[in-house]
Amino acid sequence: MVQLSLPRNSKISKSGRVFAAPEDADEIRRFKIYRYNPDLDENPHMDVYHVDRAQCGPMVLDALIKIKDEIDSTLTFRRSCREGICGSCAMNINGVNGLACLQPIDAQKGTITIYPLPHCDVVKDLVPDLSQFYAHYQQIEPWLQTAPPAEGEHLQSIEDRAKLDGLYECILCACCSTSCPSYWWNGARYLGPAALLQAHRWLMDSRETDIGERLDQLEDPFRLYRCHTIMNCAKSCPKRLNPAKAIAEIKQMMVARRT
Repeated sequence: MVQLSLPRNSKISKSGRVFAAPEDADEIRRFKIYRYNPDLDENPHMDVYHVDRAQCGPMVLDALIKIKDEIDSTLTFRRSCREGICGSCAMNINGVNGLACLQPIDAQKGTITIYPLPHCDVVKDLVPDLSQFYAHYQQIEPWLQTAPPAEGEHLQSIEDRAKLDGLYECILCACCSTSCPSYWWNGARYLGPAALLQAHRWLMDSRETDIGERLDQLEDPFRLYRCHTIMNCAKSCPKRLNPAKAIAEIKQMMVARRT
């Protein structure tokens, strides 16, 4: 039997700190948050924070900001737009990847447990290292390629533009790729749902002239075909996109060009 073990300093091995709620708190919500500091030679731990819901905004991100501002300034996480546009605050909330700015506190029952995105190296606390994720995005060359370049505007009909709906809305939050088991085990070679969704966006663009070359770049046992349609990607996407469907359509394009 194969024996698997976690890398050094990756296993939660001790209890963390507990921050009590204010004495005058009207409505207490309990947050259990993953903490890891690479500057300290110790394993990660889980800190517990009690937040007065009556004095906090409605979203999980509001609670994190309140914790950092008023309870523990050492807590580290990414955030920017607070409107589900930038994808910065992607994290694992009660076992499901999502954006903290779009997750209502009241929709979560009991203790709210927060981890960084799974299967990523952790920079600190809730900040994952997405270097590999962005490297895969770069591999699909996410820009319009025309040969020869058109003079003036690249015109597109309303019907052709509609074909991009459900593809261009991706905000590269990495929720889908980091929830995909195939990406967990083959992340070095499998491009993952997010990158392949973006690849399909350019393959479907009527102004694109290098379709064959793009398909050639994806024709690989690992880059495309590691997808097993598990559908975790569609379930976790905060924009309600369906990367699995896009990947299936790329595979159909591969078959069609051989016939």
